[in-house]
Amino acid sequence: MREVEHFIGGASVRSSSGRAADIFDPNTGQIQARVGLGGAADLDAAISAAQAAQPAWAAVNPQRRARVMFGFKQLVEAEMESLARLLASEHGKVVSDAKGDIQRGLDVVEFACGIPHLLKGDYTEGAGPGIDVYSMRQPIGIGAGITPFNFPAMIPLWMSAVAIACGNAFILKPSERDPSVPVRLAELFKAAGLPDGIFQVVHGDKEMVDAILDHPAIGAVSFVGSSDIAQYVYSRGVAAGKRVQAMGGAKNHGIVMPDADLDQTVADLCGAAFGSAGERCMALPVVVPVGADTAERLKAKLIPAIEALRVGVSTDPDAHYGPVVTADHKARIERWIQTGIDEGAEPVVDGRGFTLQGHEDGFFVGPSLFDHVTPEMSSYREEIFGPVLQIVRASSFEEAVALPSGHQYGNGVAIFTRNGDAAREFAQRVNVGMVGINVPIPVPVAYHSFGGWKRSAFGDHNQHGMEGVHFWTKVKTITQRWPGGGAVTDSSFVIPTMA
Repeated sequence: MREVEHFIGGASVRSSSGRAADIFDPNTGQIQARVGLGGAADLDAAISAAQAAQPAWAAVNPQRRARVMFGFKQLVEAEMESLARLLASEHGKVVSDAKGDIQRGLDVVEFACGIPHLLKGDYTEGAGPGIDVYSMRQPIGIGAGITPFNFPAMIPLWMSAVAIACGNAFILKPSERDPSVPVRLAELFKAAGLPDGIFQVVHGDKEMVDAILDHPAIGAVSFVGSSDIAQYVYSRGVAAGKRVQAMGGAKNHGIVMPDADLDQTVADLCGAAFGSAGERCMALPVVVPVGADTAERLKAKLIPAIEALRVGVSTDPDAHYGPVVTADHKARIERWIQTGIDEGAEPVVDGRGFTLQGHEDGFFVGPSLFDHVTPEMSSYREEIFGPVLQIVRASSFEEAVALPSGHQYGNGVAIFTRNGDAAREFAQRVNVGMVGINVPIPVPVAYHSFGGWKRSAFGDHNQHGMEGVHFWTKVKTITQRWPGGGAVTDSSFVIPTMA
């Protein structure tokens, strides 16, 4: 049985706890590997390696740090196929989607390659008589990332690339469900010339999470996961004196105006709702047609499109999506489908009971579609995180704006329309952090930032872009005056001014 170990100090290290978790192949339902679950002692070893390496790495000039990032990017690109297949074998997403997972992470690596420019501070000459003021951004020291199962390459790279380029050491605690790709990324960082101790991987469950949140040597923690755990991570980390960004769950809406191109909208909805089996925080699980006629026309086009979706194994090049990550998650999604029925929603397409010939024990869930879902239903209020699309009908534009604005989550939203005035007003008014206009999954490009509102995000900084640089650095401001050899001036006993 293959064993997945920590990556500490540039080498594979077995967990000292004696505990382990199974890693499944979602396509077959069979155990394919085991991962050691670490604890405080394993984290201490990683902290020691980070403390030994980080000062020298921070002293490396930004241009040379960027060269390591360039080299890492090239190595990942060279191994794209094998990395994607490894990722798909543990997560369940199809290989083409796994490649997208990796590429969106590499987009942030490319952004981090510009770190010499990104770290430039501000300078004011002559702020006062003979006084200049300038600022510099310096690394936090040691940062940590706690990442979810649904993007085992992208999210670790979103966090680590910027943190490392800024001069920090970074400790990653990936999901124990699909940890192999993060370890391989650590090995590729080492091969690219990153010093041992700067990028490390420790595996574990809540015990490791708590050890990270409590350790005094860790100055900043980035988290992505469910909202309840995000709030816990934020509260405990801040109480321990850390800088914390904690991204939570989502219930993203797609508003369909009467003038929308319905053929394109249906194609977009199918990809956004069912891609990666709906296991994305930026999936689009709720569609809001405006007006009864729009709802009926949209529904008539959605049904055959959904029924035509191909669910297959991860390596099937013709599959639209693969299995979900675990048997427990499959059962959870199917319970939500039953809850929707019990609450009175109309099951138009029921994806339960789907099996794939030859893979009967795989964790497959067919696509589901509900109509006449209402805001009072728990299946609408909560995140299902599976291949389930819900239709919530709106009678007017005002009602359509109010639905995502009033929801507890505020990650992303999209509007489908040909009307620029309606789109502009919607984007300005909706109470959501990321907005797509005829873009179903509005994940910003790497040089902008990613982050939701309300219970979708806790903390003051978003992921990547300049927000990421700000999160992983602290500002130091210097006010300087050089004596000119003249007469000594009297000391001032009032607050200094530049007047």
